[in-house]
Amino acid sequence: MKHTISIIAALLLVITACGGEENKKKKFQYNRVQKKEQKETTSSSKTPIDLNNKGIGPITDFTFPESIDTDMAAAGETAFKQKCTACHYPNKRLIGPAMKGVYSRRHPAWVLNMLLNPTEMLEKDPIAKALLKEYNNVIMLNQNLSETEARAIAEYLRTL
Repeated sequence: MKHTISIIAALLLVITACGGEENKKKKFQYNRVQKKEQKETTSSSKTPIDLNNKGIGPITDFTFPESIDTDMAAAGETAFKQKCTACHYPNKRLIGPAMKGVYSRRHPAWVLNMLLNPTEMLEKDPIAKALLKEYNNVIMLNQNLSETEARAIAEYLRTL
């Protein structure tokens, strides 16, 4: 009987010292549930929408063909991931605006000029200047894109 009581006392001491099985699970449990993602942002509340402004740069006008060129869009997606995702996400604001729905806010020529000529656009274009102000004066760096690369990125942005 004394032996049984000693064993029970020892077990209670071990359980108490270790915090009990329930506390062990809480201590070492890894929560695998992801936090809810930030709400998608596809438009800017401070910057005006202007579908007539074509921007400043080599593209004086541009109209997309009706159908999306899937090969060009795939090349544009690769270029976007390599050169743009440090500042832009398709569905969320980051350092720069979300790109989803950009053509509901900007003329295609404006987008191309922003890709090809960001320095002058940020200095002279009223929308680019407003975006610069809205995004804490963080400038868009010139990625030295060719017109072909810019056109591919522009095509990819249509698919978002």
